[in-house]
Amino acid sequence: MLVADLNLLTATAMADKLARRETTSVALVEACLARIAAREDEVHAWAYLDPELALAQARARDAEPRRSPLHGVPVGIKDIFDTHDMPTTYGSSVFKSYRPTADTGVVALLRRAGLVILGKCATTEFASPIPAGVRNPHDLRRSPGVSSSGSAAAVADHMTPLSVGSQTGGSTILPAAFCGVVGFKSSLTGIDRGGIRHLRPSLDTMGLFARDIDDIALLNGVLTGCAPAAPPKDVAGLRVGLCRTINWHHAQPETAKALDSAARSLAAAGASVVEAEMPAVFAGIEDSFKIITSVETVRAMAQEMREHLASMNHWLQDAHRAGTAFDLASYEKAQVHAIECQRALAGIYERCDVIITPSACGEATTDLASVSNSAFNRVWTLMHGPCVSIPAFTGPHGMPVGIQVVGPPGSDARLIATSKRIAEALMQ
Repeated sequence: MLVADLNLLTATAMADKLARRETTSVALVEACLARIAAREDEVHAWAYLDPELALAQARARDAEPRRSPLHGVPVGIKDIFDTHDMPTTYGSSVFKSYRPTADTGVVALLRRAGLVILGKCATTEFASPIPAGVRNPHDLRRSPGVSSSGSAAAVADHMTPLSVGSQTGGSTILPAAFCGVVGFKSSLTGIDRGGIRHLRPSLDTMGLFARDIDDIALLNGVLTGCAPAAPPKDVAGLRVGLCRTINWHHAQPETAKALDSAARSLAAAGASVVEAEMPAVFAGIEDSFKIITSVETVRAMAQEMREHLASMNHWLQDAHRAGTAFDLASYEKAQVHAIECQRALAGIYERCDVIITPSACGEATTDLASVSNSAFNRVWTLMHGPCVSIPAFTGPHGMPVGIQVVGPPGSDARLIATSKRIAEALMQ
């Protein structure tokens, strides 16, 4: 393989070459930087990049013993996570000159494991759902999804094998689906959330992006300190719940076709596929989600909204109006409703090992300005369990269409391993 092609490797393949001393971290970083130089003017995936800083890290990694299976592998960081040696803007002009003095927890864990922090991936203003100029590498006229838009686009365009994002509504699974990469949203507390500046405690969850599920397993293992779970032999006997959710009316034809095809393929491979309709208690859960996210956004950004609200995008201004209009009783009632739904969902997991459901409403849209529709993500975020988006299908315009695999809270490693076998069954 030519040095210029090293960026095409998965993180697992990069790690194997590094372990066998068939390449160096410097060579990997150089290949990624060359790809960025060739494509960034079109994709706009990066908020900050310092090539010499990235290469200095790579040289240091090459000169020391390996710290983890991903030692020396490059990774992109969503620009809502603090990095002590790079700016962090949170996607906002309010923080255009901000230089943190410490790393967010997840960044510190990546450094400790010996990964190379390649740069900061572009995000929307304070991770809100208003697009911010990133383009979909598969079709520059289409959306990459939000808010981890740069994180997903950079992986999809082979600028980096790995990136880190987050999800409050659909900010990991939606862009993963739109960009045709593997996206993983952890359980609420599955990956360290320490040091996240604008944390919405009931919702904000860590997200990972890669082009292969094995890479997600490795990265999650590095971040949690737990070895990846062994995948099952196959999907035979796996109990799969087919959930169209309360938002099925948002599904485009390509999404409906993909979910039905996934169910047929899994059944043909020996899985037990059953309907998993959301219980009646889920009625109104979207309203509860809105109350929780609005109130927690206002709390998390109290100072910024007090001093800079007029300069923020319209979604944040609307969230401020909504959040300040809800009283404590409304917020507590919404939280109780979420807990009731979590308990009802636990009943489904007594008869299903995993749930399959859409990753997004359809293909990536050509709307590059409006709020992205996370109808098939918000409820799962509020349920606090892990989710994996598998880029298994293609829509009418040749764009990726994902299938989402969801598991109960705390089943992160097992869900990733099971999703590997599900992906293999879907692609046969």
